[in-house]
Amino acid sequence: MTTAPEYVLVGNITADIAPESRLLGGTVSYSSLTAAAFGLHVGLLTSAAAGEPLLDQLRQKLSLEVVDAEQTTTFENLYTPSGRVQYLRGSAARLGVEAIPDAWRAAPMLHIAPIAGELDETVGEIARAFPNATTLLTLQGCLRRTDDDQRVHFKQWFDQDALRHIDVVVFSEEDIVEAPDMEREFAANVRCLVVTRAEKGGTLYMNGEPQAYSTPQVELVHPTGAGDIFAAALLASLHLFQGNYTLALRAAASLAARSVTRAGLASTPTPAEVEQTLADVRATAE
Repeated sequence: MTTAPEYVLVGNITADIAPESRLLGGTVSYSSLTAAAFGLHVGLLTSAAAGEPLLDQLRQKLSLEVVDAEQTTTFENLYTPSGRVQYLRGSAARLGVEAIPDAWRAAPMLHIAPIAGELDETVGEIARAFPNATTLLTLQGCLRRTDDDQRVHFKQWFDQDALRHIDVVVFSEEDIVEAPDMEREFAANVRCLVVTRAEKGGTLYMNGEPQAYSTPQVELVHPTGAGDIFAAALLASLHLFQGNYTLALRAAASLAARSVTRAGLASTPTPAEVEQTLADVRATAE
């Protein structure tokens, strides 16, 4: 692809260790494939080990700008009777504005999507590099820290200066279960906040004013990636619906609900599913 992308993502892919396999993951993986299914030219700035074979799953569908690192960001999830225990087994490079191609900076959509703190200090700087974009931040990757054993724990993150340059923040109520007051804090300090609540739908805050939205009820197979698909579908739909959040949320919630009926990257929508969803949403607006 030689043209400048319409939808730019910044964040690191992950290698997710599973029994006898190593799988591509991370917010940017799910979100980039979702944006591509909307027919958008997608550009992804990421970091991974030099020659990382997992990136081959993305090369045919989007433009990649890769910062070589000694290792790819790698997670291992262990499931115990008391719940999931997550370890960060490797970290790629941090990402800064110097790695963003100049031609990408005119993109109309920017999705800042950290996975493991690689953008903690550069969120605002990256947002300012895209003056014409509607900018969305998925917060999960800013909320992780590791201990001496590399076990992942929750940490709070709030950068008021950076948030001045963000149009939409998205996170799950599960992301902040250890600090529920973050919902009120973010709602009071960002233009638009969306808090997702799985099958319960979620809450849209516009300038601090809450409005609940619903989501289709489906049979759950696997939830991984649903929030990333939701966020990308929301930003892409906002672009198509000229900033109409009601319509964009309907499209995003529908595609995210469909995603949990499948597992892995196969949960990302197909172009046909996106087309049908958008048609259905348009029909409700008539």
